[in-house]
Amino acid sequence: MRIFTLLLLATTALAPASGQSTKDVDITTPDGARLRGTFYAAAKPGPAVILLHMCNTDRRSWSPVAQQLAANGINALTIDNRGFGESSGSNYGKATAEERRETIKRWPGDFDAAYAFLLAQPGVEKNHIAAGGGSCGVNNAVQLAMRHPEIQTLALLAGETDPAGISYLVDHPQIALFTAAAADDQYYSAAPQLMKWIRDLSSNARSEFVGFANGKHGTEIFGPHPELVSDIVQFFTGALEPGPARPPGSLQNSAASEFWKTARTSGGAARAAQMYRDDRKRDSTAYLPEPLVNTLGYTRLQADDAHAKEDGLELLKLNTEIYPNSANAFDSLSDAYLALGKKDLALQAERKCLDLLPADRSEAEFKADLKKHAEEKVAELERQAK
Repeated sequence: MRIFTLLLLATTALAPASGQSTKDVDITTPDGARLRGTFYAAAKPGPAVILLHMCNTDRRSWSPVAQQLAANGINALTIDNRGFGESSGSNYGKATAEERRETIKRWPGDFDAAYAFLLAQPGVEKNHIAAGGGSCGVNNAVQLAMRHPEIQTLALLAGETDPAGISYLVDHPQIALFTAAAADDQYYSAAPQLMKWIRDLSSNARSEFVGFANGKHGTEIFGPHPELVSDIVQFFTGALEPGPARPPGSLQNSAASEFWKTARTSGGAARAAQMYRDDRKRDSTAYLPEPLVNTLGYTRLQADDAHAKEDGLELLKLNTEIYPNSANAFDSLSDAYLALGKKDLALQAERKCLDLLPADRSEAEFKADLKKHAEEKVAELERQAK
């Protein structure tokens, strides 16, 4: 493990009778930036959790969980991401798109530095480490676990990870997952379905999902539902105990994990699509996340094997079946047809994209960009057809 320079500046410590303590700290990243964090030390040696916040909050959003973790014998570290709260960097909320991209590029090194700090603290049991994330922090937490495979417990609130992260969760059943979301999430109406689906990727006996009718987005749920804080603490307390509840391999794989395992293999997309259709017949609530299927479809289109383009087409066709009102799904399908040289079908799909755009629920800026792109593609395909 790479060694990072750690600069600790402790403020007034909270020292309850239990012996636990809280101190604010500064962590220096590999490129010299300063991350502000708060370390919640348990009264005696024990496990530890690093908590990564959403992209519209700061480290304080995780304070209720961190405080209860320390009170229950689990050390916790919360940090302000670069560009947030008291950490250095351009204000993320006011930054340009390019500035945000540059900030996000730095985050993995920042989180690794914070993780190294956590493991260096006295009393932290280095073989019992977990991570939590909300919204954009979900992918950050999963990617952290991918870089540090000793992390085998994750709490994820209302957010997605990328296809590589999904594959990692599917391929590592030893990772126990706690997922949660609210039905009135203002950013993603299908947040509960997404988080339940992510939980279902795991075959670990300890994995669980909790859904709420209200509570809004991610850690905002703590306000109206303080019981979620207790649920997360209870999950971490149980999952960080030595040894699994029962061997993960003894559990049957879910429809979610079987779909993903099949869909990502060469020549497997058609079988995966049929698996989903069959599952949907048995259960009308069967779910697949549109963005992830879309990205996996493009991943297969660009793969270097004999079945790549056909696989990509099958997945992107499936996405339009599941989401027939999604303009972006039909734009992606058009790209798949183009990759296979089927220009007439590509033109039909792109026209469908334009037809759907006015009623599409995507953000206005995204719709404007998609409309311009689709109109240009239709014009070029029509020109070629003459």
